[in-house]
Amino acid sequence: MTTAAQLPETSVQAELERLLAVAAAEGGPFHPATLARLDRDEAFPDDCCALLDTFGLQQYYVPARNGGRLADVAELVALLRTVARHDLTVAVAHAKTLLGAVCVWVAGSTEQTARTAAAVRDGAVVSWALTERHHGSDLLAGELTATRTADGWRLDGEKWLINNATRGDQLCVLARTDPAGGARGYSVFLVDKAALAADQYTYLPKVLTHGIRGADISGISFTGALLPQSALVGAEGTGLETVLKALQLTRTVCTALSLGAGDHALRLAAGFATRRELYGRTLVDLPRVRQILGQGLGALLLNEAVAVVSARAAGALPGELVVTSAVAKAFVPATAQETLDSFGELIGLRAFLTEEYAHGMFGKLERDHRVAGIFDGSTPVNRSSLIQQFGSLARGYAAARADEQGTALAAALTEPVADLDPSRLKLVAAKGCSVVQSLPATVRRCAGLVEAGLLPGPVLEAARRIETLAARLHADMAPYVPAPRDVPAAAFRLAERYEAVFAAAACLQLAVHNQERFRPGGTHRLWRDGLWLRACLGHVLRKLGEDPGTDTEQAYGELAALLAAEPDGTFSLLDQDTESTR
Repeated sequence: MTTAAQLPETSVQAELERLLAVAAAEGGPFHPATLARLDRDEAFPDDCCALLDTFGLQQYYVPARNGGRLADVAELVALLRTVARHDLTVAVAHAKTLLGAVCVWVAGSTEQTARTAAAVRDGAVVSWALTERHHGSDLLAGELTATRTADGWRLDGEKWLINNATRGDQLCVLARTDPAGGARGYSVFLVDKAALAADQYTYLPKVLTHGIRGADISGISFTGALLPQSALVGAEGTGLETVLKALQLTRTVCTALSLGAGDHALRLAAGFATRRELYGRTLVDLPRVRQILGQGLGALLLNEAVAVVSARAAGALPGELVVTSAVAKAFVPATAQETLDSFGELIGLRAFLTEEYAHGMFGKLERDHRVAGIFDGSTPVNRSSLIQQFGSLARGYAAARADEQGTALAAALTEPVADLDPSRLKLVAAKGCSVVQSLPATVRRCAGLVEAGLLPGPVLEAARRIETLAARLHADMAPYVPAPRDVPAAAFRLAERYEAVFAAAACLQLAVHNQERFRPGGTHRLWRDGLWLRACLGHVLRKLGEDPGTDTEQAYGELAALLAAEPDGTFSLLDQDTESTR
């Protein structure tokens, strides 16, 4: 089965937005006052999650090949972005089931997969029990053990800082199965709490958190918990491999949280700026405010480009997702947080008050979003993963090695991508990253778009500057010898530069494979005159330490004008026309 990715907001996404808009009315579960009260009370958003269950969002957590509706990962990202646009806590609380079940999609048996898929479709909550109190992201230091018994396995130990550990019906648990540990010393088990005796597990207390205060962040301790042989997911000793492949999918999907947060923050900032009067005029009339708004929208569009190409790569370039997912998970939350910080500057004191502006939604959003960069590997963890691939990335760039068909599919938004197939994921991108390695060829194609009058000259100038910086970057990466520990700070700086180059390459790929949207007189407001592309490439140049030039500032001004005209709008590269966001 192949599902065509749809360029505009898909009908199911539009349906979800309509449902949430109704629920956001006064007295509804998604009304800002209701969400603020839940946050103050640190209460789980039961009614919100129940509404999403009724909608059937959990169907999109199950791959289409297993009877669910998850075919194109980009569609799931769009749906979760819609939820996060209203409230990050709800998105985190509900989507955890996808994260919990993904190890089964990667390595589960036919019977195990079918059983889990049916449970999730029926609304079962699945949690992912990876981390432990004293070891954090160091999965090879995990102490929870699984010991063989005559009939199966016995679990002993605890998992901590686990989302939905208490509320979850099932848990995917990473356990040490070899006392010596090591890469082959861990396995994954699917634990059905209903099948355990009451004295075999104990919940750890809810952890009080600065953000996502209503989520069930807690833990669980097992004491002699007896599991059947069928609880083992995949072969014994393959737990780390399964988790690392699963993380490629979850990290990609997690970008939805930052995209939704960016949408929400943009509305709050634009709404404040267009309604607040200062010095006898509206705040949005001040040049500095317009710069913040325009630059913020540019950053949001840049994040969207990275997230969309990475999500479509799950079907189009699955063997390279180990790179694209690490890049996306490091780049998107970090860029979104920078934007939230700038919007906080714009809103000022009212960003910190809980009653004065929009029920304190900006302060809650800012607190909630900080966890997005930590979920499923922090930014340093993802950069460490990327650093391990430097050799193949440098060689691939030098050889101009790229899967042209896969790259085109990842970027051509109206073309279908293959259904998600976790068996195609790899632990190493042996051929590198096609999106970046095709950059020189993509720049040449951009020159053709400029000659045809579809793009303005400054786009090509910026693209060529980035191509020069990309060549320099790969030359700096080539001598690096990966080290499992004590990674030098310089390597992390190289990784950060690589993320920026990937972002530019993703933008340029979207440009050349959707060039019809640049046509003169077209109704795509963000695409007209290359507006979004000019802003995004300038943003990349700034991230690479370069002066983006006056055209970027002009593009920011044009974006700010769009925001001033429609402060409550939703701005997306996926908009089909100027009316689609109203």
